Amino acid sequence: MQAKDLMLKVGPAVDATLISAPSSTKKAGTRDPEMSQTQKGSSWYFGMKAHIGVDVESGLVHSVKSTPANVHDITVAHELLHGKEKIAFADAGYVGIEKRRETGAVQWHVAMRPSKRRKLDRSKRLDRIYDEVERRRAGVRAKVEHPFRVLKCQFGYLKARYRGLAKNTAQIDTQFALANLWMARKDVVKRKEGRSRAAKA
Repeated sequence: MQAKDLMLKVGPAVDATLISAPSSTKKAGTRDPEMSQTQKGSSWYFGMKAHIGVDVESGLVHSVKSTPANVHDITVAHELLHGKEKIAFADAGYVGIEKRRETGAVQWHVAMRPSKRRKLDRSKRLDRIYDEVERRRAGVRAKVEHPFRVLKCQFGYLKARYRGLAKNTAQIDTQFALANLWMARKDVVKRKEGRSRAAKA
């Protein structure tokens, strides 16, 4: 995809999603020891996380990392960078990432915490500017949500299907590779039609 200019790797947006795992297995009657439990909001989840880096220009996934569910998003963010980016985008779960040395000289654009944004007084000019900046950042970060939607809605991948991280990671890598093809399908068809018209001319 990169060779055909479908994935430009301009700058990434990073995020993670929880993937539930069975709470027990029939064989041993115990939970998968490589999975873990974590809290999101007021709910508890058992399973793993899929962390991804998405090219903000094309919306295609270029990096995938799987971890137990209790691993904080910020600790693996540097593994989602392709190494040539100058800027990166993330949601409020990554607040403080610019202080971590392993991310290098990347300029991070991290969302304002929702509680802080709700306190903005839009009758004040400066607060309106802050709100507009957040709105524009959200439009860029939205690209990272599309592969998750394809994975869960188009492919129906809602739960880890194997025992252990290794097998589930292999399946998730394959799912995101297929998601890239699914998201790029229109561009691929357009390019083929363009080459076909050029050949006839």
